[in-house]
This record gives sequence, C-alpha cells and structure tokens, in this order.
Amino acid sequence: MNAPAPPAENLRAALAGLLDGLPPRQASQAVERLIASYRGATPTDAPILRDRADVAAYAAYRMPATFEAVRAALEAFADAVPAWAPGGHTDLGGGTGAAAWAVNAVWGGERPVTVLDWAEPALALGREIAAANPELRDVRWQRSRIGPALTLDSTDLVTVSYVLNELTAADRTALVDAAAAAAQAVVIVEPGTPDGYARLIEARDRLITTGFRIAAPCPHSAACPIAPGTDWCHFSARVSRSSLHRQVKGGSLAYEDEKFAYVAAARFPVEPAANRVVRRPQIRKGQVLLDLCESEPSLRRTTVTKRHGDLYKAARDADWGDAWPPS
Repeated sequence: MNAPAPPAENLRAALAGLLDGLPPRQASQAVERLIASYRGATPTDAPILRDRADVAAYAAYRMPATFEAVRAALEAFADAVPAWAPGGHTDLGGGTGAAAWAVNAVWGGERPVTVLDWAEPALALGREIAAANPELRDVRWQRSRIGPALTLDSTDLVTVSYVLNELTAADRTALVDAAAAAAQAVVIVEPGTPDGYARLIEARDRLITTGFRIAAPCPHSAACPIAPGTDWCHFSARVSRSSLHRQVKGGSLAYEDEKFAYVAAARFPVEPAANRVVRRPQIRKGQVLLDLCESEPSLRRTTVTKRHGDLYKAARDADWGDAWPPS
C-alpha cells in the first residue's frame, strides 16, 4: 500500500486544477486586482474575495506562500515545545485554509479544526481543496465577522495569518484578546514589511501582558531590542512558483522567497532558542558572520571561523531564522 502524499504535495496538486476553464489573462487580472486591494485599506465588512473566480485565482497564487510561511513559523514553535501537539485548532480569518494545511504538515493526524472567515466563497473553496487531504475532510468552515463581537470556543491552538493588515486597530486588539482568551497557544504571521512587523510587535506585547510566553522567533519574552523605526524583524520561506506566479510577476525562476514576520506564544512552559539568526548568514573565506537576537535581550553579530571546528561547519549550513547554536 502506498504511503499518503505529504500535505505540501497534496496542496499543490489540489491547487493545480483550480484555474481549469479560467482564461490565463482573466486569472492574472484577478490576482493583480486582489493584490492591490489587499495592500490598501480594507473595511472589515466588505470581503475582498467576492466570488469563486476571485477566490480560485487568489488561492492558486497566494495559498502556497501562506502555507510555507505559516509552516515555517509552526516548525520553529514546535522546536520550542517538543513534547506538545495541538488537540484542536482554530484559524481566524483563514480563508481557503492554508494554515490548516500547515498545522497538518507539522503535526500530522486528525483533530477538530475550525476555519473562520467573513468571505463565504473563500470558505467554500477551502472546503473543496481540503477534500484532497483525508485528515482535513472534517474541518468546520464557518462564516464569521472578525471584530469586537468575536468570541471563540476554547482550543489548543489559534492561528492568525495575514489578517491583521485588513483590520482596524480596535479590531486587531479584539482579535488578539479573543485568541488569547480561547487558546493555549497562539501563532500570528504577517507580511515581512515594516508595517507588518509593527502590527506583529503590537500583538506580541498584548499576548505577553495576558500571560503568554514567547516561544519563537524571539529567545525571550522581554521587549524587542530593535529600536522602533530603525529596522524590522522578518524571515523568508522558499515557495515553488506556479505558472500563474510567472504570468503575474514575470521571470523564469522556479521559486520565490516569501518574506514574513511571526510570533508564536503559549501559556505553558516553552524552550525558546538560545539565539535566533535574524539575517541571512554571510559566508566569507574561512568565516561566517551571523546576526543574532540573543536571550539577554540584545542584537549582536558573531563571527564563526574555521578554528571553531564543528561549529564552523554548522554555521556554514545555518539559515536565516534558525536557532543558534544548533541543538
């Protein structure tokens, strides 16, 4: 009997057929319009994804990137809580369910999962796509306004990915408070931009004040050592590019890098990294330069040379976002 395909492979296969019958030019135009809408100010009572064509085009274009970014954040979280796995999962503003797929990729198996979103076409397509994964076939897809009236059932894990940028400041506060009240663990992912980082830090600080411990990416639960306005913390996930990606963005590379910012926090004990690599390592002759966020907290550049032996070999293999030193 053949082993089931990994979630990432299943997701790619499910997305491949979404645009059948939709002319390539129409799909590209839909994606370009939707990207422009997402970068602007979006009223929370006006769903951007209006119909199946909108959702299919946007899911084919954006779902792989969201999946990879959320999976990377969840893997860092899983490293900090090695004996834990979520018994249940709620995804706020989950659209077509990329985070549900990412949770399944990190912690396989069936569990109660609820995806909440305001856009009914996104939920309907998410249900259709999830049919390709036997462990996601019983996901509950629920239409819900993300705002001050939001209440959630208790669950182990709440994810919030690429949602805060769509909300007013009051609604962002309500969402984070609702997630903190309902969950034992919260993982939030935002675009890897200065604005995305600012929203992320706001959410991080609010989680800490409600009793959460930061598990990743930060090696501590103290204030971020980056002075506001001087820089921003973000990471990168590699995404295989579909033909639609190439149509919309041009170019011929088989991949692109999704920049994202994230925070993973829990109410229970966590084992964060001693240090986190917060920039792409610079490999030079006989040495590797690593920019680290440390548990003190502080930011520091360290140089690892050949005289460090195995640590030098590990530094050459280190990637942006990794824990340092490797366990």
